[in-house]
Amino acid sequence: MTIGAIMLDVAGTVLTAEDVRRLAHPLVGGVILFTRNYESPEQLIGLCQAIRAVKSSPLLISVDHEGGRVQRFREGFTRLPPMRALGDLWDADPHGARDAAREVGYVLAAELRAHCVDFSFAPVLDVDFGESGVIGDRAFHRDPQGIAELAHALQTGMRDAGMATVGKHYPGHGFVKADSHSEVPVDERDYSDIERTDLLPFRRMTEYGMAAVMPAHVIYPKVDTKPAGFSRVWLRDILRGRMAFEGVIFSDDLSMEGASTEGGILQRALAALDAGCDMILICNNPSAADELLGGLAWTTPPASVARLTRMRGASHPADMAELRATARYRSAVAQAGRFQSPQIELALGPDPTAPRG
Repeated sequence: MTIGAIMLDVAGTVLTAEDVRRLAHPLVGGVILFTRNYESPEQLIGLCQAIRAVKSSPLLISVDHEGGRVQRFREGFTRLPPMRALGDLWDADPHGARDAAREVGYVLAAELRAHCVDFSFAPVLDVDFGESGVIGDRAFHRDPQGIAELAHALQTGMRDAGMATVGKHYPGHGFVKADSHSEVPVDERDYSDIERTDLLPFRRMTEYGMAAVMPAHVIYPKVDTKPAGFSRVWLRDILRGRMAFEGVIFSDDLSMEGASTEGGILQRALAALDAGCDMILICNNPSAADELLGGLAWTTPPASVARLTRMRGASHPADMAELRATARYRSAVAQAGRFQSPQIELALGPDPTAPRG
């Protein structure tokens, strides 16, 4: 059994013939869902079932569902706070913040698993230096140790619900102002500065068994001239070597401007895979997806297949009715609900131009 190395998106709330054609390609191993793919809980379950039926070895199904302004599914789901709300609680009550993070993680994962989604690209492990608008309140905190503690607690809750975690954006997107969706950010700091701050949450979460990492489309020229997601130095030498990370490496969306340094879509894909990514993402660009499927020659290495297989969601309640009947879920929702203040409601307003990674 193999898993293709490409993750694609789909057009809408049901699969089109073009979606099925692309997803059936041997190179495709996963699907990422967006707000446009959601209409109702029942529709989402049907869409996921249809995606799984495309191949005998079911495709991985993922979503960016972090909480706050990056929560793809809302109606019928618990409104989750931005991770900064947990960081604010950490300042006043670290023990209570860890408890709350665990329960928020459980709600996040349990609701997605009840709708047949395997995993979310969460948590954000970036340090909030007060510079990055695209990160902002998606980050837990300014203190790297606080980030690690809260992310560990969130991961514990997610694991309880049968879901693996994906830490992003390695080695850290929080110091630069530029948004890699529309620019090529450059972080001029020395490696020692990055290691002392940004890398600490990733190192701690590696020790805590984090299942996957998504690197940033950010260039750190004092370490390597390539963005981290295309850098053998960042992925193989530092992440796999010095940090002994053994989980999955997902690229960020290769359609983003931050990936443009590597050339066209074929060049970007090969650069990311050669650097050490196990699976690459192509989002919101059907023509690029077709070009890639038509031109990429790649066989997923056995080690990547083994890692990706571990991203499949574990057992979960049959549906939301069964989940709502459990004491654990009701308690966890009550914990998440404590953040529904006017300030948090503002953060949970209409979905912005959604970050894709």
